[in-house]
Amino acid sequence: MGRVVSLGSINVDHVEYTTRAEIRSTATSYDWFPSPGETVTVGAVPDEFARQYSETYLGGKGANQAVAATAAGADTSLLGLVGDDEAEYAVCDTLAERGVDVSELGQTDGPTGAAYVAVDETGENYIAILPGANGRVDDAYVSRHVDTLASADCLLVQNELPPATIHTALDRLAESDARPTVVYDPAPAAGAAEILSHDCVDVVTPNQSEYARLEAEVDAFSGTVVHTRGADGVVVWDADSGRDDPRLTVESPTVDPVDTTGAGDVFTGYLGAELADGRGLEAAVRLATVAGALSTEREGVQSAVPSREAVDGLVVDG
Repeated sequence: MGRVVSLGSINVDHVEYTTRAEIRSTATSYDWFPSPGETVTVGAVPDEFARQYSETYLGGKGANQAVAATAAGADTSLLGLVGDDEAEYAVCDTLAERGVDVSELGQTDGPTGAAYVAVDETGENYIAILPGANGRVDDAYVSRHVDTLASADCLLVQNELPPATIHTALDRLAESDARPTVVYDPAPAAGAAEILSHDCVDVVTPNQSEYARLEAEVDAFSGTVVHTRGADGVVVWDADSGRDDPRLTVESPTVDPVDTTGAGDVFTGYLGAELADGRGLEAAVRLATVAGALSTEREGVQSAVPSREAVDGLVVDG
């Protein structure tokens, strides 16, 4: 398999499994509370809010995608920062046990990033993130690791790091003699537009809520759009085909979802692994669609990443 590098967030996920009615009630108290399937960044959450989220998992879009790429078979490295509390949650040890190379992760003062994830009875998720250490990944960190970024066959980037830092990383890649295929997950949608306009972004993977927020920018994107739509499958288009005449449509397999949190991350990790290995886009999207769907049948994200064997067994060629 090829080499994947994920430059992104590492979080401790605090999860509450509840009902849609309870979520609606909570949303009336907090104007920042996310919509279904949405990820928002917040500066803080009240103690009374945080106490409801009693189950703990490891997450963060960067870490999730790295774990998924590893499960798909890629040689995967994760770049980013954890806080001085990472040992309390065994963040680095657990990622390493899951096969991710964490040797270039940095540590900074203060807490590791955190996410508060509400999951309703249909498996739909609502995610509020506190940047923590992720917000301190800066230009200097990127500059120290530019050789690792450039050595990848596929680079996965997300919007849970400061957009300016991602922009710097892409600028540095543009200066390289050779660069990886860059897959960009525009979540959270705030601040994603400026990254979408960068010439180094080859593939963008918005979900339904992100596409609704970024429709004009995504439609103007000159690369390949891989629009994930949950149970409605995936639609792929590019500048030549256009949204109204998509290059590819892939149906999602029928599953019984328990928790949709991170399904898009599993999709992107598998997609990146396949692209890194030189697989064609259609085959990569079909495999990733199955992986993302299977991940919804278990709670959590990294612990719910399906094995390559399980995914291969359900892939249907077009």
